[in-house]
Amino acid sequence: MANWANLVQNCVSKKQNKQLSRLYLLTFTTFLCTIFYLLGLWQHSPPSLAAVSAATNLAGRRNCADPTSNFLSHPISKSTLNFSATHYYPDPVETASEFHAPPCNASLSEYTPCEDVQRSLPFPRENLIYRERHCPTEAEMLRCRIPAPFGYRVPLRWPASRDAAWFANVPHKELTVEKKNQNWVRVEGDLFKFPGGGTMFPRGASAYIDDIGKHIDLKDGSIRTALDTGCGVASWGAYLLSRDILAVSFAPRDTHEAQVQFALERGVPALIGVLASIRLPYPSRAFDMAHCSRCLIPWGLSDGIYLTEVDRVLRPGGYWILSGPPINWESHWKGWDRTRESLKEEQDTIEKVAKSLCWKKLVQKGDLAIWQKPTNHIHCKITRKVFKNRPFCEAKDPDTAWYTKMDTCLTPLPEVNDIREVSGGQLSNWPERLTSVPPRISSGSLKGVTVDMFNENTELWKKRVAYYKTLDYQLAERGRYRNLLDMNAYLGGFAAALIDDPVWVMNTVPVEAEFNTLGAIYERGLIGTYQNWCEAMSTYPRTYDFIHGDSVFSLYQNRCKMEDILLEMDRILRPQGSVILRDDVDVLLKVKNFADAMQWDSRIADHEKGPHQREKIFFAVKQYWTAPSPDQNPM
Repeated sequence: MANWANLVQNCVSKKQNKQLSRLYLLTFTTFLCTIFYLLGLWQHSPPSLAAVSAATNLAGRRNCADPTSNFLSHPISKSTLNFSATHYYPDPVETASEFHAPPCNASLSEYTPCEDVQRSLPFPRENLIYRERHCPTEAEMLRCRIPAPFGYRVPLRWPASRDAAWFANVPHKELTVEKKNQNWVRVEGDLFKFPGGGTMFPRGASAYIDDIGKHIDLKDGSIRTALDTGCGVASWGAYLLSRDILAVSFAPRDTHEAQVQFALERGVPALIGVLASIRLPYPSRAFDMAHCSRCLIPWGLSDGIYLTEVDRVLRPGGYWILSGPPINWESHWKGWDRTRESLKEEQDTIEKVAKSLCWKKLVQKGDLAIWQKPTNHIHCKITRKVFKNRPFCEAKDPDTAWYTKMDTCLTPLPEVNDIREVSGGQLSNWPERLTSVPPRISSGSLKGVTVDMFNENTELWKKRVAYYKTLDYQLAERGRYRNLLDMNAYLGGFAAALIDDPVWVMNTVPVEAEFNTLGAIYERGLIGTYQNWCEAMSTYPRTYDFIHGDSVFSLYQNRCKMEDILLEMDRILRPQGSVILRDDVDVLLKVKNFADAMQWDSRIADHEKGPHQREKIFFAVKQYWTAPSPDQNPM
């Protein structure tokens, strides 16, 4: 029992000794930390005035460097002591941007660089070559911002804009005088009014379209895309819109003053263009219907080269409609100031060309004539062996149409096995056509794009456009925008996602894009054009309310200057219109610097998937500004 008690006592004694040792160690460690802390605080504290003075005197006597020079940079006084941290990187010095975009002269308010009248003068008049695109060289490009005319106002909202536009936006009265008796356009107060008339439809465009509808079914959705050559103020296209038919209208820059500009102010798709020596900027088999109402195009000229180009862009089974000279020349030859013989010869030539294209004439009634293109070329190839006329084109991509010369050879349709089969594939009627897989994709002829890719792209753009509307309240406001542009449309997913909004989208496929997808876009029932964004677009200033671009500047890196593309965007964007671009963050930071110099209100937002994506969204609004009043004295 005694041994057990001694053992317990020894254990307790050892435990107390161990605790005492730990207490001594903790106290000693605390003491050392306190000493080193105070020593460090003393060593790094600012020197006293006396110490500084002594050190300065000593340095002067010994001709040594001032030991306090790391702390003080001014003569010693209480007011100049600096107690701030001295180890930091200074803020970068802001330098003025080398890019300046001042306003252009007010006389350039309607400047269209590639259709400039003065630039066109040296080019040949033959076949209207002088009216084609002739773009300025890089050295000739204007690097200023095109002004809106004084008094410019945001256009009326659709559908009111179909019938009226502000006079200040297109201040030209020439057409109101020249076409006074044809009901094209008239001035009422501060507005232009568009009654819907035309040279060949004095009862109005709607009644004229009804006449066409008696011979072609315009209601079942089989006709969705149309081409209007020599469009005037585009009343034909304007009144087709209510029938779910989307027309691309075009006319030359200087035939009648501002006719294409009037169309755009009305909210109707239109481009500046001409049938001359270069193919129209559309793929083959694009349009369900093409139209000419006294468009004054010499269809029989040069072995029918212009009708051959219409054939290239017409879909199998598509229609060509002609009204005006020489149709019904027997009744109108005196009013047209033409001889009966010349008009008859012109019509005979047209009939001959149409036959050589294997077209079938459906009807000629009154002032209207309609031809139909065959759905395939099986029968046409048989007749070629018999008559040996108008050979088929060989080894030439029918969809290549950017500065590509027109030819008189016949563009062959895709091969079929049965005469009842539609070349290139049967299209769904509208509106199912929008979401149906385009035949170019389902057949595999559009290399690099699969059915799954198309379906995924369609769903992707629904989500992206929904996100865009959270960034741009104007895009979200139904009816605020009308004319939209997609600079790199791919499969037209952006336009398809907006199909229920009262807008139209010009889908552009850059000629530098990896895939030529414009044909598939047309097969969806959408419209578009080819474009090289190193050049200006064939349209007037202030064409679009909204511009969208997906990876445009990444595509054009090392091809041309970013600022030139942005200045072109500024030219064709309306005041108070907006821009949304998506691209790599480094690219968009450069874009924003230039946009700020152009006085756009801009910001960069996160990708719709969140902030961790390198791809970002650039959003900008062009400020409202106009040319000064003509009465204002220059400073």
